Amino acid sequence: MDPRIQTLAKILVEHSARVVPEDRVAIEATTAAEPLIRALYQEILNHGGYPYPLLKFPEQARELFSFGNDDQLSHVDQLRSQVYNQFESRIRIYSFTNPNQLVDFPPEKQALFQQAQSPILATQMDRGARDEFKWVTTLFPTPAYAREAGMSLTAYEDFVYGACFADRDNPISMWQQVKENQKAALSLFQDHDRIQLKGPHIDLELSVKGRTFINSFGTHNMPDGEIFTGPVEKSLNGWVRYSYPAIHQGVIVKGIELTFKDGKVVQASAEEQEDYLLKLLDTDQGARYVGEFAIGMNADIQQFSGNILFDEKIGGTIHIAIGDGYPETGSKNISALHWDMICDMRSDSTITVDNNMVYKDGEFLY
Repeated sequence: MDPRIQTLAKILVEHSARVVPEDRVAIEATTAAEPLIRALYQEILNHGGYPYPLLKFPEQARELFSFGNDDQLSHVDQLRSQVYNQFESRIRIYSFTNPNQLVDFPPEKQALFQQAQSPILATQMDRGARDEFKWVTTLFPTPAYAREAGMSLTAYEDFVYGACFADRDNPISMWQQVKENQKAALSLFQDHDRIQLKGPHIDLELSVKGRTFINSFGTHNMPDGEIFTGPVEKSLNGWVRYSYPAIHQGVIVKGIELTFKDGKVVQASAEEQEDYLLKLLDTDQGARYVGEFAIGMNADIQQFSGNILFDEKIGGTIHIAIGDGYPETGSKNISALHWDMICDMRSDSTITVDNNMVYKDGEFLY
């Protein structure tokens, strides 16, 4: 086994999921991630926990969409529901052999499936906010992800394990240092009100009054490196043109531009897959409002790879998620959708907080 896989398993169990004796830990993955699943199974046992692999075969979702009827697509997964309601932890491993397996199916079907997951997502958010459910999401490098990123598998493995610090001698202490480093940036926003974002691709204002900024350092995502909050729902006004494609269920939507009025997306366009964008914006009442505003701070991730787990952490970018918000931030927005979209702020761009410039061209002004 690549020793970096064992190190990643150790990071996930000790630092992210914080497994203690008698924790029931679900491992969600496809069978393509077998080496990491095996390493996690061992680590969870070593920490006194009870590992429960919940495995899917490659392209299982495509089989459901191809042969399932609407009732089957909208059926709530009872096993996952029980896990999310009762277990102490879950570790999800993105491990698709075909990230674009659902691209051929109409957005109406995808919205139906997404709505069926909504109760499970709501439970994750709610129990996670109360620290009753220690959830974390990571990725196992497959040839398909490497192709999406335009890299060889070897180069992509180096990229993934490097971003997680799994190739370092003291990875957990390094993630603790990320926490300390991000505290200063967080303090520039916490307990303030109006945020203005200006640049070639953005002219947007929003409020974070009464909301909590979260220092994200590897407890829910691995890799990590961001600070985020849930903006006041009806406070967004202005427009943004996202710098990178936004990917949802393997569908790549390019050139998205959104206009907000009183928090709601009132105008939306895309250079490619515009119909798909518009259908998802109509998923439910909360889908046209914003659940998350965040700033990517991982200086070790500088290139777009086509996977949001990495791309939203790119140092010098911001991302805004339409749809569901995190309750621990104070967000009140509820939706079956949570879709992150990224805007590059590394050139001719500023962030102003209550009329004080705190960020310029991708760098904080301490």
